[in-house]
Amino acid sequence: MAKTSTYLNFSRSTEEAFNFYRSVFGGEFVGGITRMGETPPEEAMPPLADEDKDLVMHIALPILGGHMLMGTDAPESMGFHLTQGNNVYISLEPDTKEEMERLFQSLSEGGKISMSLRLMFWGAYFGSFTDKFGINWMINYAPKNESSDQ
Repeated sequence: MAKTSTYLNFSRSTEEAFNFYRSVFGGEFVGGITRMGETPPEEAMPPLADEDKDLVMHIALPILGGHMLMGTDAPESMGFHLTQGNNVYISLEPDTKEEMERLFQSLSEGGKISMSLRLMFWGAYFGSFTDKFGINWMINYAPKNESSDQ
């Protein structure tokens, strides 16, 4: 079965970010946390620095609707030049207004809200923000029976 995932790169804070996301969404990491030091060395790669061995090589967390959020540390010592920008958003569509409000409040804590939750012209509640780790999120909730959700 085909699936879609979102992969996030952090300079050295993947574990902290994913522990935060797990506190919001619940669940467990699929396959645990794979560390950089657990991977076998490759001939074309320079040796791994001791301070990088505990960094996250791969982590995966199921969030809403079967969507998998994945991540890795991308340290400069390994040749990565991470630039956080506005090119990736994670869009959530929860089942209830209460869940929408909880997710918005929890994920935006310590971040920057760009649009507070409000009823939009397309008939859904919508809001967007950047979380404290620099990840952009959109939350859209379309009530099935507006009179009971307002």
